[in-house]
Amino acid sequence: MAEKIHATQVGAPDPERRNSPIIEETDEAFEVVGQELDSSPLCYFNDASYDSGAFICSGSELLRCLQGSWVRAGSCDPDHP
Repeated sequence: MAEKIHATQVGAPDPERRNSPIIEETDEAFEVVGQELDSSPLCYFNDASYDSGAFICSGSELLRCLQGSWVRAGSCDPDHP
């Protein structure tokens, strides 16, 4: 049985506010983006900061903070995890 992750629903990113990039972990740019961000221990979403390892829901998308970037980690939709 999969472990249920509790994540705060934060809505959509507001381009007028501070947001860390959202990337695919398998994306070729993952390593490049990680190097450019100096492995920050925090991610930002609409000006709010989150510790590395934190999970949030942006709409139906589950995001995990990893070294200053948001990595897609699955779905927040309880009907389609």
